[in-house]
Amino acid sequence: MSQQRLPPPPPGCLGRRYRSTQKGGTLIVEEVTEREEHERRRRSPDGYRPEACARCGHKKLHVHDYRPRTLRGQAGVPVIWVVRYRCPSCCATWQMLPLFVARCLWRGWKVVEAATLGPPPAPTEPEVPERTARRWRERLACAARLVTQVLAVSGEAALGRLAQLVGLESTRREVVLAYEEESSAPLHQRLASLSALLHRLAPGLRLM
Repeated sequence: MSQQRLPPPPPGCLGRRYRSTQKGGTLIVEEVTEREEHERRRRSPDGYRPEACARCGHKKLHVHDYRPRTLRGQAGVPVIWVVRYRCPSCCATWQMLPLFVARCLWRGWKVVEAATLGPPPAPTEPEVPERTARRWRERLACAARLVTQVLAVSGEAALGRLAQLVGLESTRREVVLAYEEESSAPLHQRLASLSALLHRLAPGLRLM
C-alpha cells in the first residue's frame, strides 16, 4: 500500500487508555443487549453487581448511585439509568454500562451502526445530524493499527488470526467487517461487540 493511500491517524481520544493509577471506570456488561434486560437488572441491587472489584479484587461492592444517560436520536423514552458500584476497599467506582449503549457517544449502538454501516433506520426513527454521522464515518475510516495490535497480543488465537488477516494498515471499518465475518456478530451488534471487546482487552481504548 502506498503512503498516499494509508488511512488517516485516529483522533487522540480513541487511543486514550485508562491510567494504571485510575480508580474505577466503566465496565461493559456484554450480555445485556436489550433495554428490557437492562431495566430488569437495574431494579435489583445485585442485578449488575460485579463479582469483584476490577482494581483490587475485593469481593463485595456496594451500590454507589444511579446516573441518568440520555440516548440521543432514540425513539420513545431516551433516558436510561446506569448503576455505579463502589469498592469499600480501594474506593474505586465502577459504572456498569449495558452493551447496547455506546460509551462516550451518547447514542445507542443501533443508531450509530445504522448511520455508518447500515441498514438505514426506519422512517419513524429520529434522524442523526449529518455532521455527527460524518464524524462517525470518518473515525471508522481511520487507521486501525492500535486496534489490530491489541487483538494480536490478546492471547486468543482467533483474535490473533483476525489481526493477521486485516493487517496493520487497515481501517477500523475493515476490522469491523472482518470481525463480523469471523465472529458472526449479530446485525446491530457489530460495533457494540467489537467496542466492548477492545475495552475489555485494553480498558479505555475506543473503536470510534
